[in-house]
Amino acid sequence: MKRFEVTYKRRLNDNMVWLKIYAPLVARKARPGQFIILRTDELGERIPLTMAGHNEKDGTIDLIYAAVGRTTMLMDQLEVGDCFADIVGPLGKPTNMDGLKSVCVVGGGTGNALAYPLASGMHAHGVHTTMIEGFKNKDLVILEDEFRENVDEVYVVTDDGSYGEKMFTTQKLEELIQKGEKFDEIVAVGPPIMMKLVCQIAEKYNIKSVASLTAYMIDGTGMCGGCRCKIGGEDKFVCVDGPEFDGSLVDWDDLIKRSNYYKDQEAEDRAHICRLTGGVRYND
Repeated sequence: MKRFEVTYKRRLNDNMVWLKIYAPLVARKARPGQFIILRTDELGERIPLTMAGHNEKDGTIDLIYAAVGRTTMLMDQLEVGDCFADIVGPLGKPTNMDGLKSVCVVGGGTGNALAYPLASGMHAHGVHTTMIEGFKNKDLVILEDEFRENVDEVYVVTDDGSYGEKMFTTQKLEELIQKGEKFDEIVAVGPPIMMKLVCQIAEKYNIKSVASLTAYMIDGTGMCGGCRCKIGGEDKFVCVDGPEFDGSLVDWDDLIKRSNYYKDQEAEDRAHICRLTGGVRYND
């Protein structure tokens, strides 16, 4: 088997994809919460992605991603047997599970893909794990079966009520707490406004909160400064200081503002993906 070869591909919905990639050296050291940096080809950009899992025996790592940006759209065109140019990792600090007995992980939208390795990893570590999955509608629901197989309790909610319960993740979280669920920690993964509200609910009930900020990384090495955020009044870099932080210390307003910085550039990059050939029009 070739290094960095795609061994498995599964489409979860219209733009979410699950890949298994042969990367034995990475798989040997990988832990929940860590990420890798990859390139699709020699001319490709380097991007960081959280690992959705790993199998040391098979030498594979799992990636779950949304094909919405330049590189992920190119990744979407790779099939089983194709290879990535290179993969580096594992990087970042692993999820801290020491001393935890009961945890609630709250995922919003595509953030559920990032929440999967955290929730399943905690469960495998012996932590009683409750998962709240939130989506806009039924068509966007992903990984429900996988969560049910790998955590203790799963609740699916949708904004429009087309699947599961009609409510927001924050409403479900507060409902569970008010019913008497005792959580040592609440982990939020998803859109910044959702994570902000989840962490505020945790603080309201005097529960420790953790925010996974992997989605804000760009370079993944701490050199570009794109993932800089304010934690407890200090500047931190998600890629080297995180990617997980105490949710009560995150300056959410600053993070929400910074999350919009690259939208125009991302839209321009997507426009340069050639729909006919799958290549990049470098001369445009």
